[in-house]
Amino acid sequence: MGILEVKGVNKRFGGLQALGDVNLSVAEQSVHAIIGPNGAGKSTLLNCLVGKLIPDTGSVMFDGQSVLGRSPHQINQMGISRVFQTPEIFGDLTVFENVLIPCFARRDGAFELNAIRSVRSQRDMAEKAEQILMDVNMVDKRHMHAASLSRGDKRRLEMAMCLVQEPRLLLLDEPTAGMARADTNNTIDLLREIKESRDITMAIIEHDMHVVFSLADRITVLAQGTPLVEDTPENIKGHPKVQEAYLGTTQHATAAH
Repeated sequence: MGILEVKGVNKRFGGLQALGDVNLSVAEQSVHAIIGPNGAGKSTLLNCLVGKLIPDTGSVMFDGQSVLGRSPHQINQMGISRVFQTPEIFGDLTVFENVLIPCFARRDGAFELNAIRSVRSQRDMAEKAEQILMDVNMVDKRHMHAASLSRGDKRRLEMAMCLVQEPRLLLLDEPTAGMARADTNNTIDLLREIKESRDITMAIIEHDMHVVFSLADRITVLAQGTPLVEDTPENIKGHPKVQEAYLGTTQHATAAH
């Protein structure tokens, strides 16, 4: 069994079948990519994984516990963190203050700004934040306001805000969306470093095949809300069903790598 188990998940929105009998198993300390064309059900599935949507039928289990019906704070407490497609940071706070927010979040998900700004005298939290910023190569930008960062650095900051919570599962929704190639490659390097240095599992939704094939141990391909194929990156690239549904010709798939 994987650390994340999705069994028989179905979800409809009116007459639209967004997910149809989805089964998915994510092995611990692996990188599992979920790909598919627009409308394949990727975002719906991700929202089910974090408890934001409740399936009509089926189960989503993390380390033997159901995630369904839990609040975002409860999901975080279980050891699950999410990186959104558009970085969710606090632009009027510094990089350092942003990283400290998860340390001071209340049960309702809110936080006390004064507590964050007074933490500089609390050595343990300050050292933890500094170490995380070193891990994502942003310690030299700790006093900058988050709003002034590049998109690539905003993504690094959001990852730092996740890592400070010491998650066991990191869910990433198109982490390189809107990035220039240089920032994309830097993000790939960062995710690879995180994978190698921490006992962490990742599930990634991504359109950029360069990212997928650079990082993933396993890939699930969705088509019209239903899993089409699950296999290793090497086998996915040449799979005829995948070629037809998503990757295009073999030449295109090879070029994407």
